[in-house]
Amino acid sequence: VQLQASGGGLVRPGDSLTLSCAASGSISSISDMGWYRLAAGQQRELVADITGGGSADYADSVKGRFTISRDNAKNTVSLQMTNLKIEDTAVYYCNAGVITTEQTALDAWGQGTQVTVSS
Repeated sequence: VQLQASGGGLVRPGDSLTLSCAASGSISSISDMGWYRLAAGQQRELVADITGGGSADYADSVKGRFTISRDNAKNTVSLQMTNLKIEDTAVYYCNAGVITTEQTALDAWGQGTQVTVSS
């Protein structure tokens, strides 16, 4: 099972950016999917997650600015980020709770994509 993240980049404060992540491989089902971030000198932070039924939770720091969504048919999860702030600068990682076709539970991670917000 692989998670491939994309969409990071260098933007200015106030700009928008959308991250995408696609899961592939021997997948039977996926429970929660989410996005974490790791900023320099800080601990990893859960940014947002979403259940298979579409129920989403957000870190307080991104509520009202970020929107997480998923396509269950395509095994993808996206993070739409608006009104980006300098403090959003981090490496963003997608995560998924995967049940493989061999009925093994995996906590799968993407490779990380850099988001830099700078004036």
